[in-house]
Amino acid sequence: MSGEKTEKPTAQRKKQARREGTIARTPELGAWAAIMAASFVVPMGLKTALTRAKALLEQLPGVIARPDTHDALRLLKEGAMGAAAAMAPIVLTIMVVGLVSAAAQGGVYPAVKLLAPKFSRLNPASGLKRMLGPQGVWEGIKALLKTAVLGAVLYTVIKGVAQSLTMSGTLSLSTIVAIVTNGAVTIIRAAAVAGLALAALDYVMIKRRTGKKLRMSKQEIKEEFKKSEGDPHVKGQIRARQLAASRNRMMSDVPKADVIVVNPTHVAVALRYDPAKGAPRVVAKGSGTIAAKIREKATEHRVPMVQDVPLARALYAGCDLGQEIPSQFYGAVARVLAFIMGLKARGSAAGLHRVA
Repeated sequence: MSGEKTEKPTAQRKKQARREGTIARTPELGAWAAIMAASFVVPMGLKTALTRAKALLEQLPGVIARPDTHDALRLLKEGAMGAAAAMAPIVLTIMVVGLVSAAAQGGVYPAVKLLAPKFSRLNPASGLKRMLGPQGVWEGIKALLKTAVLGAVLYTVIKGVAQSLTMSGTLSLSTIVAIVTNGAVTIIRAAAVAGLALAALDYVMIKRRTGKKLRMSKQEIKEEFKKSEGDPHVKGQIRARQLAASRNRMMSDVPKADVIVVNPTHVAVALRYDPAKGAPRVVAKGSGTIAAKIREKATEHRVPMVQDVPLARALYAGCDLGQEIPSQFYGAVARVLAFIMGLKARGSAAGLHRVA
């Protein structure tokens, strides 16, 4: 049936979905990726902060012994800058990871439409449907998987740390601190790996659900196509692009022409003659601004121009672009080509000429 949504979404439907914020995306991917990145950056930030704090504390007794407002403010400024220097890499890393994770899940598109109030979201029936439907079941399964996996990871890592701490009587304080710190970092990284795996699975499920939601019926595709084709603005844009492409191709052929017949200012027709291909062909033509551009191109590439008002007007009106000239123009065009060949035989034929 034409009403069944069996077809893949069109580019226009996808674009509309992005504007509305309907994108296959899971926030957990960015969150767990940020936690993983933080597990590498935070220890370095803490090390930097401790080094700066140690340097400041070494200066503190001297300031206390000789109180001075300038020195106190200097220490305060150095402490604030040290804290900022330690926090900046952490904040920047989390921001970059968040943007990269969003871009990897379909790009960064501001969905302003989601900010508008939508009272259907407050409907209890819709909420119950989401909770008891397939999406709610998956959220429940995901929560159970997350709890089980993270619990197993925490148990395994903490068990290893606990065994090391049972020997704490023979270990120094610095060694104990190092063991606990390494254990905490290991827990964070192991939890992040498990979370990323679950986030990837969640993304696959969300992408599948979003794809089904965006599917279209054959009738919807027909109506969309009809609407796009019938839109005067779209038609105008298509015509403008086609005209611009055709004009660019035409202008690129002007340097290959043998002669430009001009009016001398209102009309210009570029002709190319290849005996192996038959009669001369019109490779470019135009009036007004286009004619001026053809003349400029001819001057730039030293293509000869011949001023012949009646012939220029007749060629412009009676010849199609890219086609051979009609037989009634053979004599007049042959005279012009012979004139140009004579000029080339005597030297350069560039510039504007009149047939004698």
